[in-house]
Amino acid sequence: MQDLIQQITIFLRGMWKYRRLGVAVAWLVAAGAATTVLLMPDRYEASARVYVDTQSILRPLMAGLAIQPNIEQQINMLSRTLISRPTVEKLVRMADLDLGAKSKAEQEALIAQVTDSLSIRSTGRDNLYTLAYQGESPEKALRVVQSLMTVFVESSLGSSKSDSDTARRFVEEQIKNYEARLTEAETRLKEFRLRNLDIQSQGGLDTAGRLGETTNTLNQARLDLREAESARDAARRQLDAARAAQRASPSQAGSSFATPDLDARIDPLKRNLDSLLQRYTDLHPDVTNTRRLIKELEEQKREEVAKMQREAAANPGQPVAETNPALFELSRINSAAEVQVASLRARVAEYESRVNRARESMKVAPQVEAEQAQLNRDYEINRKNYEDLVARREALTMSGELESASSVADFRVIDPPRANPKPVAPNRVLLLPLGLLGALAAGLGVTFLMSQIRPVFFDANSLRIATDLPLLGVVTLVKNDVVKRREARSLYRFTGSVVALVVVFLIGMAYLAYRSGFGR
Repeated sequence: MQDLIQQITIFLRGMWKYRRLGVAVAWLVAAGAATTVLLMPDRYEASARVYVDTQSILRPLMAGLAIQPNIEQQINMLSRTLISRPTVEKLVRMADLDLGAKSKAEQEALIAQVTDSLSIRSTGRDNLYTLAYQGESPEKALRVVQSLMTVFVESSLGSSKSDSDTARRFVEEQIKNYEARLTEAETRLKEFRLRNLDIQSQGGLDTAGRLGETTNTLNQARLDLREAESARDAARRQLDAARAAQRASPSQAGSSFATPDLDARIDPLKRNLDSLLQRYTDLHPDVTNTRRLIKELEEQKREEVAKMQREAAANPGQPVAETNPALFELSRINSAAEVQVASLRARVAEYESRVNRARESMKVAPQVEAEQAQLNRDYEINRKNYEDLVARREALTMSGELESASSVADFRVIDPPRANPKPVAPNRVLLLPLGLLGALAAGLGVTFLMSQIRPVFFDANSLRIATDLPLLGVVTLVKNDVVKRREARSLYRFTGSVVALVVVFLIGMAYLAYRSGFGR
């Protein structure tokens, strides 16, 4: 901290050495600044206030049915974008400001000057706008503001109809574009589904889900097959046991022969005979014929049974299941079990092949499902955009009818254009203190610069550090009365010069403030 204070002290002592030059520079800069401020041309301002009424009874009635533009936002945007080069060129011609501009450069300078001087200010909430312009004379400023108010009112909503038509054409083009995209997306999706019919999602299941479902079905079919094989084996064992018992008992085997075909014909005839006897006598032809047929069939049955008995006696090892009712039923059950086992085996083989195909499909399923998801996403996006555009086209049509049926905004002039007879710029009372501060800063800067250009050592330590040589001794200057009086007079002159500079500027500021207040 001590070194910092010492360094600052050295700087100040070096600047103090060139204080006369700094005062001279400050006076010169102050004189130039004051001259510049006093010679600046006066600027006069003209202004007008316009109120925009955007309330309409049709707006709440048509809410949700038609696209209603934000009139407040349109007017606000217009107030920000109205000051453009075409508008300024139009204002210059309307206000006859271009009469004195002869060359192209002068016209460009005039347009730039008018653009910088125009302003449209809004209070924000009340749709109240202030149009202002600062010019070299009150008359020119008034003409520019009048022209600006005319352009503001005429340009407010004059392009709404063309904007609506442009928007409608754009929407129609986009509808056609999205209709073509939607057709292409549908075609791609159809072709994809035709290419991948076997691995498409069915019943809300993807490939993994179908594999799991098919595996469960295969496991159930295998279980049914095992049950059917167990039932078949049991029926086969029962049939083998019955056959063995029949072979072991020949007498029983001989009494157990049957003729199911003949029995099937005899039983209906007997039932028919009972029905005929209830209605006719024994001598009726139908009764006689029926009894004759029954007798012939019974005789044929006895002959068949005798024949089978002789064959069984001649061949004791031959199976007789076809003639024994019990063995016939067991044989039928065994045959049905064999058929069911064969059917279940075919079912198991089919589901095994399906599981194998599903496992093979799992290798390419992620890529296919990703492609399908992308196609579905593109299709849904195009379909949604197409439906939205169609709905907006209908809303645009109704909006155009709404605009043609009613006025959207009403402009009311609150304050007509008026020019202030007193200049509003430049603010010399504010510019003069800034000029004074600039002059003092210039003086201080010059003294600091000179102290760095031509430095002076004020103590032995600074000299030792700068030269890096041993210091043998220091000779101290003893000031006499003449030197002291000379330094005192120099200090008085410096202080007086600075105070005089400040006083002159204060007097000028007071005079300008008095003149400005008296003028009002």
